[in-house]
Amino acid sequence: MTLDQDPPALRIRGLGKTYANGVEAVQGIDLEVGQGEFFGLLGPNGAGKSTTIGIITSLVNRSRGTIEVFGVDSEKDPEGAKRLIGIVPQELNLNQFEQPLHIVAQQAGYYGIPWNEARERAAECLKWMGLWDKRAAMARSLSGGMKRRLMIARALVHGPRLLILDEPTAGVDIEIRRATWDLLEQINGAGTTIILTTHYLEEAEHLCRRIAIIDHGRIVQNTDTRSLLQQLSTETFVLDPITPLQQVPRLPGFEPRLRDDGSLEVEHQRGTSMNELFKALDGAGICISSMRNKANRLEELFLRLVDNSTAAPATAEPATEATE
Repeated sequence: MTLDQDPPALRIRGLGKTYANGVEAVQGIDLEVGQGEFFGLLGPNGAGKSTTIGIITSLVNRSRGTIEVFGVDSEKDPEGAKRLIGIVPQELNLNQFEQPLHIVAQQAGYYGIPWNEARERAAECLKWMGLWDKRAAMARSLSGGMKRRLMIARALVHGPRLLILDEPTAGVDIEIRRATWDLLEQINGAGTTIILTTHYLEEAEHLCRRIAIIDHGRIVQNTDTRSLLQQLSTETFVLDPITPLQQVPRLPGFEPRLRDDGSLEVEHQRGTSMNELFKALDGAGICISSMRNKANRLEELFLRLVDNSTAAPATAEPATEATE
């Protein structure tokens, strides 16, 4: 079999989930994730992300549709499909009074791996995550970032080919978040397919080569990250005047917005010359000390797509956060 004929890491067809209260949380999703991809699944709270992930990992029963993991039908061979998947949930669900080595080795045992081999695999995973020197510490003594890495080690110990991370950096500081990004890129670079859900859109822009956006249980966009960003017709720049401004200046052809720190936000048409903007600033007597893109571009597009989706007529009651 050639590489082109290999099955995708994940293939979803017609996936739907209707809860007992009549809420249709997932409405006929079709989705494919190729082998080795770093794929982002984005959406607001209640959009259907967690329900979809729950169905993929067999934690939630589907109402209809099919799921294949590397060609294995998750309904016909649920155990075979689950062996191919590692899941890192958003919540820290570790036993705080156990040692990391035991936590990870015990997870391997759930997949039928003998204890001696489980300990060897656990040691390898802890070393990879930079946690080997903490192997005998109580989990409760670890920092927040270490606990996140411990959960990733636990998810990887049985050798899954698909790793699903549900908001892995939620609630952590920027230093831990960046370190986690580096770690996930290493895991993906070693050949593991990754599906990431996140509310940090900068995270998705940095890590994911393809992104699907889900809203009201439907996929409203599914494309590569670069093509997605090219849909933006404007760019937003933040301009720092040498002297902070006290009021919004008049810039012909532009509609600047004054920020709390006295800097300006200005939207500019992508692909066009910025000379007119500089001419308007010069005409208003404003000297600029620095200029930067406003972070982040994906957020602007995300909000626009979700707004358009919300404006469209709905065929069912929107899924709430509680149904996820």
